[in-house]
Amino acid sequence: MSGQPAAPKSLADSGAVAARHALVAASPHLAPLRRLAERIRAERGLPVPEADPLDGGVAARLLLLLETPGPATGRTAFVSRDNPTGTAANLFRFLAGAGIPRADTLIWNAVPWVIHAPGARNRAPRTAEIRTAQAYLPPLLALMPNLAVVVLSGRVSQTLAPLLAEARPDLPQVAIPHPSPTYVCTSPAVPARIAAGLAEAARHLGLPG
Repeated sequence: MSGQPAAPKSLADSGAVAARHALVAASPHLAPLRRLAERIRAERGLPVPEADPLDGGVAARLLLLLETPGPATGRTAFVSRDNPTGTAANLFRFLAGAGIPRADTLIWNAVPWVIHAPGARNRAPRTAEIRTAQAYLPPLLALMPNLAVVVLSGRVSQTLAPLLAEARPDLPQVAIPHPSPTYVCTSPAVPARIAAGLAEAARHLGLPG
């Protein structure tokens, strides 16, 4: 996990994107996730971005579920806090502020495939898409033996709370607002709630407050 970016939006650079993709094949902690992504691509016929090799992969103790891959994944093909978007930049800062190491995290999406048409703006997942995606949550959880807490970020991911409780009743869940600038900028209470939720998740990991 060396060479971690010190600032957000590092994947705005095409060379950084190429270097990150070069790490993927040599990252055994991603291999099971890549097989799951390949299964989803085959069954849904839609793109599924890679998990970030600088994060914890299947060894992660914290699963952070966002909603669906945004338009930036078309440029980087990663779900990453380093993507060149406001949402990713906010997530980068919030996770750093909570003191949660990258090796402890896996960032995934409640609907893990790209739902918007090429060149179109992102949209909210439809109810049928959310329902279809639920089938892939238990296989994801099964790949993560060290999982200690799930952070549900945004309304769509929070619909998975009952399924999570059924699959892993022992697993703590923390709900936070989505880190999109659209939400974060609406009120000072929103970033405060995100920071408080991630601090709670850090406590579940036994990290110093």
